[in-house]
Amino acid sequence: MIAALANPLRFMAFSRLAAPILAVLAAGLVGAGLWLGFAAPPDYQQGETVRIMFVHVPAAWVSMLAYACLGVASFFSLVFRHALADAAAKAVAPLGAAFTLLALITGSLWGRPMWGAWWVWGDARLVSVLVLFLLFVGYMALRASIDDEAKAARAAEILALIGLINLPIIKFSVDWWNTLHQGESILRDGGPTLANVYLIPLLLMGAGYAAAFGALWLARTRAEVWRRRAVSLALQAALA
Repeated sequence: MIAALANPLRFMAFSRLAAPILAVLAAGLVGAGLWLGFAAPPDYQQGETVRIMFVHVPAAWVSMLAYACLGVASFFSLVFRHALADAAAKAVAPLGAAFTLLALITGSLWGRPMWGAWWVWGDARLVSVLVLFLLFVGYMALRASIDDEAKAARAAEILALIGLINLPIIKFSVDWWNTLHQGESILRDGGPTLANVYLIPLLLMGAGYAAAFGALWLARTRAEVWRRRAVSLALQAALA
């Protein structure tokens, strides 16, 4: 499937149909997740603030997914010189930055009533997610700072690959260091610790966020492919 979509013509044909389907799916999942989330009773410890979880946690999941996609696309572009992979990498970085920023903002809003502080520098999870945001921003800034598009792509892709080491740090930071964040509550031995009244809307929101990310990524990659075609045609016309 991936090999077939590596062909730009097949990708454009597939994405033209897949992007709107994913967008509709995302709207349905997020709508259901929000409805169930706001219908859930207040938590006995966190009260009404528990509802921030339904926005914050899926944003954190998708931010890590986005960086993994950036790393994979950068690898294929850097190693195999695949133009579509480079377009996909360039397209995904702003999306990853947006989801990571949303995770940071909502995490701060959640942390204030729970921890008594908007931000705690000693928390490894918070700091590693901030590093993730800076990696997305650094990738985009590096691409924009070099006039030669090919050189800019290679430099940014190397940065993206180096930054992959931050993903396991984010994932295991709660286990490796003392942090204010709670440990894993879903993918753990013995099953999830969340009650179904919270778990179901959280999973729906996670799936909805992922579908929205997929739709936006496809749309942005399509736009980047069209941009490059336009630049190529303009150059050909100028040389003719």
